[in-house]
Amino acid sequence: MGFVRLASGSISVLGMPTREALRQSLVAYVPQSEEVDWSFPVLVEDVVMMGRYGHMGLLRRPKPHDQQIVSDALARVDMLDYRHRQIGELSGGQKKRVFLARAIAQQGSVILLDEPFTGVDVQTEARIISLLGELRDEGKTMLVSTHNLGSVTEFCDYTVMVKGTILASGPTRTTFTAANLERAFSGVLRHVMVKGLDDQIITDDERPFIAPRTAPEDGN
Repeated sequence: MGFVRLASGSISVLGMPTREALRQSLVAYVPQSEEVDWSFPVLVEDVVMMGRYGHMGLLRRPKPHDQQIVSDALARVDMLDYRHRQIGELSGGQKKRVFLARAIAQQGSVILLDEPFTGVDVQTEARIISLLGELRDEGKTMLVSTHNLGSVTEFCDYTVMVKGTILASGPTRTTFTAANLERAFSGVLRHVMVKGLDDQIITDDERPFIAPRTAPEDGN
């Protein structure tokens, strides 16, 4: 997104330089709530329409086609009834849905989500996870940064653990293990019995969850 300058090497997106991918509106971005000025007087539908800017001319005049795409995106995140509300009037979860609608309206191939579960309720979190699954099935690629460990196994096919450097990466089922979590988060594992199974539980800031001590074997 250009927020951090490249120190060395190169980055490509979909086989092209990042600048070209951004120019073609192939990469959509869902920011953290803290990065947004909620006092700015803009309506919900205007925020979502920003996702269409890359498809418009210099004057950025939306056509009926753009307006329909915005309506469809808002309906998909259950926010169509709020389209004429000022963005700052919404709850944290509603704001997150609006920015996800903007990303959907952009119709890019890659969606970057920065801490999408921060400050949202359980219902909104579940809806976001469901939407991410739908978008994946449509061929979209989502890159999600999150500290909400409890939801990782629900929607992530591939996991990268970072602590100053990359500690582990690979398919979630073989990477998201108790050993790797301890390395990444210095968490303290508690050894308990769960329904007769010998498992370990690790806690994060959000909620406890069961973490396998070793990667599961194929077929299990």
